[in-house]
Amino acid sequence: MAFKIYTKTGDKGTTSLIGGTKVSKDHERIESYGTVDELNSYIGLIRDLLSDSATTSLLQAIQDRLFTIGSSLACDPGKEPAMSIPDLLESDVQVLEAEIDRMNDVLPPMRNFILPGGHPTVSHIHIARCVCRRAERACVHLQSMGDAVEPLVIIYLNRLSDFLFVLSRYAAHQLGAPEIPWKPRG
Repeated sequence: MAFKIYTKTGDKGTTSLIGGTKVSKDHERIESYGTVDELNSYIGLIRDLLSDSATTSLLQAIQDRLFTIGSSLACDPGKEPAMSIPDLLESDVQVLEAEIDRMNDVLPPMRNFILPGGHPTVSHIHIARCVCRRAERACVHLQSMGDAVEPLVIIYLNRLSDFLFVLSRYAAHQLGAPEIPWKPRG
């Protein structure tokens, strides 16, 4: 018999963390890893929209790191998980920084704030950047509530949002799409 995707265990608005603790589906921990999952889906969309194999390969690696982060956030911090959860490493942050530097080397200097847009792919990257910032805020909120969050998770999400901003500019550059400078009224 095939594995059924539905269990009906969440029908009353609760779910279980890794470790078995039941929490409400609106718990801060669920919000944090749910937002990371949303971000992962947007990264998949961006990967499908880009054709540069080095970038798409990096985006797939980022999706792997986001699964690692989601697994970490899904664990009950008060219980040792029975399964092995992969680690996020400082080198994962360094990879993002190196790629930011590489892309920035071919981009013209920014002279204005940039409005999202100019090409559908660029717009999708900006949406992913915003979801990334929301995931970061959710993790910071979780931490400020006294719930354990690995500090490297917050650092990684912060750097990932920077990476996505630069990727939006880089994609616009590669696509020949205009950057839209913000010109405030007045």
